[in-house]
Amino acid sequence: MQSTIYERIEQLIKQSGMTKKAFGEKLNISAGNLGDWRRGKSTPSTHKLIEIAAFFSVSLDWLMTGKEWRPEEVKEAESRYFFEAAGQSDCQKPELSEKEQTFLREYMEFIDYRRKQDSDRGRRDRSGGASNESRNGRADT
Repeated sequence: MQSTIYERIEQLIKQSGMTKKAFGEKLNISAGNLGDWRRGKSTPSTHKLIEIAAFFSVSLDWLMTGKEWRPEEVKEAESRYFFEAAGQSDCQKPELSEKEQTFLREYMEFIDYRRKQDSDRGRRDRSGGASNESRNGRADT
């Protein structure tokens, strides 16, 4: 397991056979930003993490923490989750901070993005479009 977000990104770049320069050009990431991430001076934005995870078809959980999400580790309350104007995610928690609400909205956008991407990929596959391997130059993992 890699210890930093940058190390996991670097691992994905190497596994894909890309250069860091090609990766940066593909996702509009400057060499300066990559250098700052490597040195720990900064980290990718939430939106950029979502783009990187989608680009490499890895989970956002793994990219951010190095661990896959395990549903058996989640301890849910008896109530159903919901969002109301107060910004609560369940009945046992106080209001979410603005930062927490923003993060949840961005994560929900990521889920919608991945669903659309999966749906578009399924339509292309059914219509005889190029396979992922021929489009990306690599096999899906």
